[in-house]
Amino acid sequence: MPSDIAGALTGAVIGAGPAGLMAAEVMARAGLQVTVFDRMPSAGRKFLMAGRGGLNLTHSEPVEEFLKRYADASAWLGPAITAFSPDDVRTWADGHGEETFVGSSGRVFPKSFKASPLLRAWLRELSELGVVLETRKHWTGWGHDGALSFSDGSNINADVCVLALGGASWPRLGADGNWVSVLADKGIEVVPLVASNAGVNCNWSDMTIARHAGSPLKRIAATLAGRTVRGEAMISRSGLEGGAIYALSRELRHVLASSAHAELQLDLRPELDVGQLVAKFSKVSRKQSLTNRLRKAAGLSPQAISVWRDCVDWKNMDTDEALAHSLKTVVVKVTGLQPIDRAISSAGGIAASEVNENFMLTRLPGVFVCGEMLDWDAPTGGYLLQACFATGRAAGAGAAGFAHEQVKQSTA
Repeated sequence: MPSDIAGALTGAVIGAGPAGLMAAEVMARAGLQVTVFDRMPSAGRKFLMAGRGGLNLTHSEPVEEFLKRYADASAWLGPAITAFSPDDVRTWADGHGEETFVGSSGRVFPKSFKASPLLRAWLRELSELGVVLETRKHWTGWGHDGALSFSDGSNINADVCVLALGGASWPRLGADGNWVSVLADKGIEVVPLVASNAGVNCNWSDMTIARHAGSPLKRIAATLAGRTVRGEAMISRSGLEGGAIYALSRELRHVLASSAHAELQLDLRPELDVGQLVAKFSKVSRKQSLTNRLRKAAGLSPQAISVWRDCVDWKNMDTDEALAHSLKTVVVKVTGLQPIDRAISSAGGIAASEVNENFMLTRLPGVFVCGEMLDWDAPTGGYLLQACFATGRAAGAGAAGFAHEQVKQSTA
């Protein structure tokens, strides 16, 4: 991709999300003239959406534990995340005027709990570095001469290119997955994009929906396929959402791929064992209603009781032991995941075998990829943004290094 600017090395970044902006920053600091293209009217739309929940930037747990959250992808994502670690993300945010703190769960947030101040400071810095942002530019692939092609008919040449087009979740914010067919036409293997960190579908009673849709189930534990996650969930009209559910997306997809439903087990009082619950029930008279016994003895909320009634054969329970056991083994029949356009993130993407250690596509020298375009999956909790930041930084450094090396070779 020859340069459009005489005497200057140029870099194009397709996608103005956190991965793309990070790549642009690194490339600009390495001396490249960088232009970022995005099909939306403004940059960082999904980043701003994440800010509505406080902007969970990363997580404070040790890197060794942190990397395990990426499962099979941890081996090839590891070097990038180690090179730009959670501590580095915090230092970077501090440098943009957004001091961070560690919450009680270990998650890291800016003290402002907002994304907009950080994004504004970041875009201002990029502008000062000479980075140009062009919006409403929908990339469609490459022309016959290797130039980047756009839907408005324009063609742009650049010495190197970083693709940061995201996955396919929340397409109205910019990432629609249309790039899959473009790369597939180049012979690049792309693992199908599927919903991750998504809510689940299950059939609640009319009463549960009418009275409790939008209500939380606090301090629960959810178990599937031998894995247990403690946290919270939210009752929706169609099923369950929330961190404890999202964290089991990988297991849910696996079970649902070969079965019509998955049996998700909820423990409504994970901090108490059966014996402790039995002792508590023994202190509340059986003459009281079952609802009152569950509320007074077990401390269940009205929404937890409603879910329990929907999922348990409670009418045939005649002992406190059976009642206690049922609270810890509530089986919710999950019939499917919410669609990808309602998921927080997507799994799948460009196969690890298609990129080198610098995230360059081996079939397309000079083209680098980062962020959710790559085939990795992670839960919420700071792991999504961390991987986007880290792979964006790695791809940007790889692109800059490749461009400078090409100059060296041409003048040798």
